[in-house]
Amino acid sequence: MTAPNLTKKLKLELIPKKKHKLKRELGLLECTFYGIGVILGAGIYALIGKAAGIGGPMVWVSFALAAIIAAFTGLSYAELSSMFPKDASEYAYAENAFNKRLAFIVGWLLIIAGVVSSAAVALGFAGYFSALFHTPQIPAAITLIFVLSLLSYWGIKESAWFNIVFTLIEAGGLLIIIAMGMKYIGTIDYFELPPTGFVGVLGATSLIFFAFIGFEDIVKLAEETKKPREILPKALIISIIVSTIIYILVAISAVSIMNWQALAASPAPLADVAKIAMGSQGFLMLSAIALFSTTNTVLIILIATSRIIYGMADMKALPEKLALVHKTRRTPHLAVALMFILTSLFILIDDITLIASMTDFAIFVTFILVNASLIALRYKKPKVKRAFKVPLNIGSFSVIAFLGIILNIYFIFHLEFTAIIAGSILLLAGLGLYEAYNFYKNKK
Repeated sequence: MTAPNLTKKLKLELIPKKKHKLKRELGLLECTFYGIGVILGAGIYALIGKAAGIGGPMVWVSFALAAIIAAFTGLSYAELSSMFPKDASEYAYAENAFNKRLAFIVGWLLIIAGVVSSAAVALGFAGYFSALFHTPQIPAAITLIFVLSLLSYWGIKESAWFNIVFTLIEAGGLLIIIAMGMKYIGTIDYFELPPTGFVGVLGATSLIFFAFIGFEDIVKLAEETKKPREILPKALIISIIVSTIIYILVAISAVSIMNWQALAASPAPLADVAKIAMGSQGFLMLSAIALFSTTNTVLIILIATSRIIYGMADMKALPEKLALVHKTRRTPHLAVALMFILTSLFILIDDITLIASMTDFAIFVTFILVNASLIALRYKKPKVKRAFKVPLNIGSFSVIAFLGIILNIYFIFHLEFTAIIAGSILLLAGLGLYEAYNFYKNKK
């Protein structure tokens, strides 16, 4: 090889390879449908029966309380997303407000929440699928995760349109339940406390909060959204409002049509509600719609959590290979593959209530830190541009964010003791992972 050719080769090898980036293809419509789609399917089809068993006829109040908790934190997300439009959203908030260690814990908890919540909703899908086709639940749930992981890998635009279609179907199913319940309205006392009293209503609220998880997933699409500072806050607020109205009306209709004790015992609660109101055809129709709904929710959670993994890896908080983007599909393929493996493992737990409660623990802790980040950043970085600002402030102090912290702390202690212990172990595991990974990096 001649000297000039050798020099040319060495220069080429020294030039860093071009890093493929995610494509900005999402607008307000797609982001809002992402939010509504993941919220509506996250729990109403899978958990309304369990929640009714705890909250009784007042389960609709539990939905309203859960919505208030979600709204307080949702507003904090809206402001923070307008400041730091990043895929590793919560990680970026905590890092700017506090430090890398706390930021890693937030990111770790979100990854765990994404993994266990996608597993929980996949089991919800499997419950309806088994009711229709009499198949084992765990294989059905894992197959769903595999197929949706392929779609997540294939492309964000394709996933977005899939989500819009499925969101319209799942919302249609809930509107059918509301319509069917109209003639049953007034047949029960909607303020009758469950046997455990108002404590039961609060306990149901803690479980139901799982049904609102998902609004925060919108901010994880920041690097694939066209104007994230403007679009993400709007999509967050619209998603929570629309979903809350639908949830409360569905809860009222469900307990009006079907005795709450029977609702609690049903593996496919809304399908059984439809069966009472419309016969076997109603059962088949709602079971099919529930399949669409839970499928859609799992897809969105898989996408959002893989973006958290990608974003943290891109910020060097996780192995950098997880930040690789496929050169043709323009998706974080290794992060998607990791999500498939982890979610499949959690499905093997096969206890939807425990899995949902573990998710709630991780999310409650994360929301506490997100609200705390907003308060800290009001003082630490007051001049950073904010396209949206949370209302109700005393000077720079956010009253809404403070209430969000108090409420999330309160509801942690209304979770099952087993879920609190399991969640605490996962939190400590995240801290251990952070220290181990940093020791490994420093050693290198």
